[in-house]
Amino acid sequence: MNRLSFAATCCWIALLIGCSKSEIVSPEVYACSFSFADSSNGYPRNETYQDLLDGITTSGVPGISMSVCTPDDGEWLGVSGMADIASGVALKPCNITRVGSTVKTFTAVTILLLKEERLLSLDDKISKYLTAADLNGIENAEQSTIRQLLNHSSGIFNYIQSLRFQTASVNDLTKVWQPDELLQYARGKKAYFKPGEDVLYSNTNYVLLGMIIEKVSGKPFYEVFEEKIFDPLQLTSTQFAAEDPVPGNLIRGYIDFYSNLQLMESTHYSGWDYFTADGGLISTPHDLSVFMRALFEGSLLKPETLAEMLTVQVPENLDPDYYPIAYGLGIFRIETPYGFAWNHSGDAIGYFAQMNYFPERQTTLVWATNGNYGKIDALISSKEAMDGIFEVVFGKVGR
Repeated sequence: MNRLSFAATCCWIALLIGCSKSEIVSPEVYACSFSFADSSNGYPRNETYQDLLDGITTSGVPGISMSVCTPDDGEWLGVSGMADIASGVALKPCNITRVGSTVKTFTAVTILLLKEERLLSLDDKISKYLTAADLNGIENAEQSTIRQLLNHSSGIFNYIQSLRFQTASVNDLTKVWQPDELLQYARGKKAYFKPGEDVLYSNTNYVLLGMIIEKVSGKPFYEVFEEKIFDPLQLTSTQFAAEDPVPGNLIRGYIDFYSNLQLMESTHYSGWDYFTADGGLISTPHDLSVFMRALFEGSLLKPETLAEMLTVQVPENLDPDYYPIAYGLGIFRIETPYGFAWNHSGDAIGYFAQMNYFPERQTTLVWATNGNYGKIDALISSKEAMDGIFEVVFGKVGR
């Protein structure tokens, strides 16, 4: 959900030609290990899951990493494909990757922890924390509450949908953007609806939430993430891009804008969410799985706070090509053939991640890829792709 409109991709192709050459690096750059003994090779369904991942990369995805965790069998970690095609380095489960808008769930949890500390109330108007200059020209901002930012019911325009922003980003794909620069593309734009009337995804909401975290805590929001989530959960492979935008050991990202699976490297594109709380997270499927389990097993939030987070609003118009969806606070509930799941996905240019928790099965399922757009999306993020992964993990419906 954190991507530029595909309608703009035709403008990118000429620019991408000539700037997609890959640097050759030593395999040692990607050396990594877990701090625990990974027993995935002895996992009951190791071969089945490995075949699933191998089939995805054989179809054209450069690399995929996955975590499956069940109460009976524990966690399986597996990979297929390449961390760096030009350097010939195979992907490992411990390699770090961009996970995009999955950070929105971290942002929401941080806001909820501040609420538990009585530093804010979800029904406070955001104008209590942000200045008139911060909100100037952003329709609905003066009337919207923190809760409405969290569940995307503010109606505030999504800056990424601005054609002016898309053009500016295309003209400088490696530009590092600051929050107010992004908010400029939401100023003067008509709101989608009045606050609370409906729900519609907007990255602008989470730029504003990051600013609120900073106003309340007096610290950069990503430092608050570290203190309240990363460090307590020992998410040692998780970091925010602001502290190191393109780590040397970040796996290379690839894009398929020609829709012919002739991939171009995109690792250094784009810095629009390096300093905002709507994207910019770097992690691994294992760390995202630990986070999701901690959230739903009660290690992060009080039960009453988690219940508030999981109170949902259904959009008036559902996407016929996706699962029925409802909006919680920084998380979505999707209805699948295998029961409902709590879910958030994330895109960056050349990267995709998807994290799911199935409460009835107490199963956490996370995958991340270092490729997207074009034909790749149908293999990793479409409803059909998700159905295929869920079927391998849970079995055919009715069995």
